[in-house]
Order: sequence, then structure tokens, then C-alpha cells
Amino acid sequence: MSSSGKTITVIGSGLIGRSWAMVFASGGYRVRIYDNQPGLAAKAVTEIRKQLGELEAASMLRGELSSSAQLALLSSHDDLKQALEGAFFVQESVFEDLAAKQSVFQAVECLVGSEVILSSSTSCLLPSNVFSAVQMPNRCIVSHPVNPPYYVKLVELVPHPATLGAVMDATHTLMTQVGQCPVRLNKEIDGFALNRVQYAIIAESWRLVEEGVISVRDIDLVMSEGLGMRYAFIGPMETMHLNAPEGLGDYLQRYRTGMRRVLSSAGPVPQFSGEAAERITKEMSELIPSQPEPLSARRERRDQLLMGLARLKKEKP
Repeated sequence: MSSSGKTITVIGSGLIGRSWAMVFASGGYRVRIYDNQPGLAAKAVTEIRKQLGELEAASMLRGELSSSAQLALLSSHDDLKQALEGAFFVQESVFEDLAAKQSVFQAVECLVGSEVILSSSTSCLLPSNVFSAVQMPNRCIVSHPVNPPYYVKLVELVPHPATLGAVMDATHTLMTQVGQCPVRLNKEIDGFALNRVQYAIIAESWRLVEEGVISVRDIDLVMSEGLGMRYAFIGPMETMHLNAPEGLGDYLQRYRTGMRRVLSSAGPVPQFSGEAAERITKEMSELIPSQPEPLSARRERRDQLLMGLARLKKEKP
């Protein structure tokens, strides 16, 4: 898929919308940013200009174009019809509210041709619900990014039950072409894949802290200095495959009984509320105060580390 002269519309100018605009522009696409709040789309372009300059200075700018060339591909719009002119792909990135997203796609569908792909950034809403009011759900798909998308390249592609294979293929090709790492879900499921895995980790981590087995600080170290070290480069299936002399079958033969024993001892789904939540929140806040300045500093640190990891992953054979 050549990006030359092709236009993508991003609806919503918040963090995710701005990130998508930067990703698509890095691939050479013209990007029209729309927000229904006057002035916010223009403000987003101003923020993107600053970010692109910083990325270029840090040698972390994505794509083959300079920051100024990428910026020239962006435009801001307060009028939806104007923002959609000439677009072949629409990426919705408004706040996570079902009614709001349904309203967006109803409005968009009235203004674009039947060949235009309609994509949502939702992280937890099922495609069958997001696109329930759309007349042609066969051209609709969820493209769920991971925050921040510019550094974390995974995109979950989740189909509506009616989504055409050609729409999935075209979206996969687009995401690959702009440097993302798309994964295909064969059918919709609550939480998609990433959040189901993430919530399983969070639930067991929470139980271990709640039951006094380990501290908040140390359970985070279990991930950041342990599992996370390998999971940055290989997944759980390959980990098992590599951790036995003769591969996955050998691993299962050796460890399935122990895995089942440990998993059967896991407790119920935590409530994430009450006395335990207060205690765990207090312990976390003692490590990183729950005030804007320290939280902002840690987020900046996170993004800098992700930038370095992205560089390392790009350089690995």
C-alpha cells in the first residue's frame, strides 16, 4: 500500500488521537485531525510540532521524512465533513464512552463512501456494540493501540462479526506499513487479548499483595526485573518453548502438573475496593506520591525508557 497522496482522518485530538496522527504521518500519509470542540484540533497540531521536534533531536523520529515534512502532512479541522474529504481510512479516538463512539460512526457513515474503512481505538468496548448503529458493519474494525502508541507498536485488530476479510487485511497492511505491529483476533471477546492477559497479571499481583505475600514495590520488581526482561523480546509461548531442552512439548511434560497445581490455588477475582484497595493505594503512593508533579515525572521517565527500548528492539537482529 503506497501512502503517496492518501488521506487518513483521525477523529479526536487527545493523547491517542495525536499519537495516531504522528504514526500515520511518519508513514507518509496525509492526516486530517478533527475534534468537535473548536480549536482543539489546531492545538493538537501545535503539540505534535513540539513532539516531532523533540523526537528528531533525540534521533527517535519514526519514518523516512523529516519532522517538518511530517508536520506538513497534518491539518486540523473543526468541520467533520471537511475533515473526511478524500479519506480512505477513519481512525476514531474519542473518549471511552459507547454512546459517544456510536454517535461518531453514525455521523461519519453519512459522509463517506462505502469503500472507506471505519476503525475504532476502543480498548474495552466490543465491536458489535461500537458499530451496532452502523448500516455497513462489514467495513468496520477495532484497531486498539497500546499507550503510548508511538513507542509501543502493538495494535490489536478486532473484527465485528460482519467485518470482511479484505478489511482486516487492508488494516493489517496499513498498520504494518506505518511501522506498527498488528495482531489479528479471529473474533471479538471482552477485553480483547492484551487486557485479558494484563488483567490476569494484575489480579494475581493484587492477590499476592493483599494476602501479605509480597510488597507493592517487590511485586513490581518481579515484573520489571524478571518477567518483563524476557517478555520485552519473546512472549509466553516462546518462553516455554525455549525453557525445556526439547521445546514446548517437553516443557509441558515437565511442568504441566506444577502449573495446574499453582493455578488451582489462585483466589477469586479481587474486588479492587475496600480496605485492601486503600492499603495498597497508600503503599503505592508512598513510593510515588499521587500528585500531578511526581506522577508526570514518572510518566516522562516511562516514555524515555520506552523510547530506549524501542531503539534497542529496532536494532536487534
